[in-house]
Amino acid sequence: MKDILITGGAGFLGSHLSDLLIGKGHEVVAMDNLITGRMENISHLMGNPNFSFIKYNICDYIHMDGQLDAVMHFASPASPQDYLEMPIATLKVGALGTHKVLGLAKAKGARLLLASTSEVYGDPLVNPQPESYWGNVNPISPRGVYDDAKRLADAMTMAYHRYHGVDTKIVRIFNTYGPRMRLNDGRAVPAFMSQALRGEEVTIFGSGKQTRSFCYVSDLVDGILRLADSKENDPVNIGNPHEMTIEEIATTIIRMTGSKSTLVYKPLPVDDPKQRRPDITRARTLLGWEPKVKLEEGLGKTLEYFRKKV
Repeated sequence: MKDILITGGAGFLGSHLSDLLIGKGHEVVAMDNLITGRMENISHLMGNPNFSFIKYNICDYIHMDGQLDAVMHFASPASPQDYLEMPIATLKVGALGTHKVLGLAKAKGARLLLASTSEVYGDPLVNPQPESYWGNVNPISPRGVYDDAKRLADAMTMAYHRYHGVDTKIVRIFNTYGPRMRLNDGRAVPAFMSQALRGEEVTIFGSGKQTRSFCYVSDLVDGILRLADSKENDPVNIGNPHEMTIEEIATTIIRMTGSKSTLVYKPLPVDDPKQRRPDITRARTLLGWEPKVKLEEGLGKTLEYFRKKV
């Protein structure tokens, strides 16, 4: 790969992926309509001869001149708070946006990497979740706009691979954290850090016994790039298999911030998953990948960023 388009390139993951690719000598075009992405995430790349930015909604027709070796499709709202505020936009970018980038990849003879998600597994009935698990998803719940848009994106991507011969990759991303997450993102780590750093009550939804597995962003983008460079076309989970409760991550963050915050409990949102843990056997076997950054090391780096923002 040399010339690469990253949709959602001004977002949390897209910006870190841009850093990694440019560091390896690739030329990157970031495309983002900035509904959740932010220019500050890529401001350090502006002026770099190997980087360019286009503000654009990928649900519209995409035309690009010149050579394109790869498309990495990361455009989408990505937190439950976003789905509730932007349900139609979430559906559109998963469906129409995916269709447009697949068409572009086909026209350019480029490979395409789809940022899929652990949310395709829904509220899982098996733990950990392997790629072979078909999921337990409610299509008419508030979360369904994201879960099923991503499931459609998976199906569309495999259809373009099988019917048109597009070289496609599907990365199923599990909970990831790190610098450049939005303070008001609504996901667990930024929410807990923002509240703890302000000395506010830290909000737990539900009993706090539901589990998640948290992967530091540098590990995730390393796994993504390994998949992009591989010959694998079927989905691959990338995430940290270390499972912990929401209460545990909240109390860890409170301790690390030195905050006097206490926990407060509120009702669990509709269809919020009770468990989330990746089976990464395929990533280990096919890509030689597994996470390296320990939780407190990654949280420490993330806290450095959040202290400057709160």
